[in-house]
Amino acid sequence: MTKKLIGSWITLNNPSIAEIMSDCSFDWLCVDMEHSVTDYFQAQQLIATIQSKGIAAFVRVGENNNLVIKRVLDAGADGIIVPMVNSKEDAVKAINSVKYPPIGMRGVGLARAQGYGFDFENYKNNKADDIKLIVQIEHIDAVNNLEEILSLDEIDGTFIGPYDLSGSMGKPGQYFDNDVVDVIKKYEKIAKKHDKLIGYHVIEPDYKLVIDKLKQGYNFIAFSLDTYFLGTIIRDQLGKIKKI
Repeated sequence: MTKKLIGSWITLNNPSIAEIMSDCSFDWLCVDMEHSVTDYFQAQQLIATIQSKGIAAFVRVGENNNLVIKRVLDAGADGIIVPMVNSKEDAVKAINSVKYPPIGMRGVGLARAQGYGFDFENYKNNKADDIKLIVQIEHIDAVNNLEEILSLDEIDGTFIGPYDLSGSMGKPGQYFDNDVVDVIKKYEKIAKKHDKLIGYHVIEPDYKLVIDKLKQGYNFIAFSLDTYFLGTIIRDQLGKIKKI
């Protein structure tokens, strides 16, 4: 049985944020480069900060692009989350970007991940094999092609994206619509057949919602995100002061 892993999302490109969150005993933290202004240099700083605390550093890249993925991996990421993987062909493209030959087509660089050239053999023979590849299932086509996607051994898990999924069905944001609920249940049923990570992002910083998802079979859960944790506690505590 796959271990249950609880992480969170980092959207603020400041190492202090990553350091604070890394001290909170998450199993992993993900630097978001899809929906933030974080650039490559900042991402490397965040990755290094997270790893210095013994936490796995994931990066969600902006697109399923060989150059983008290669640069993030060379910065030292422990795992990659790739958006909009809607078919087996999309999944193979991601694998080719993540894996060195003969499995994939990843180019060889001598950057932070490889000890700036002094640890390449160790990285190639050991660390590179441990990189986790998670693909986001956020389109109706992806759910329909999920069996083929999960048939690939190099895919370590999937991450459902309810926002975009509902949008692809012409019902953006309508998560409780019967059709959307049925599609998510279909995703869960197929995903549970494979011994791989099943991911979900719980936006609200409420632990009870995480427990609910664990009970539903999810084992790779992003618990809220930096900005939401910050904003929630401020609004809650300041609201109580203003009521006095």
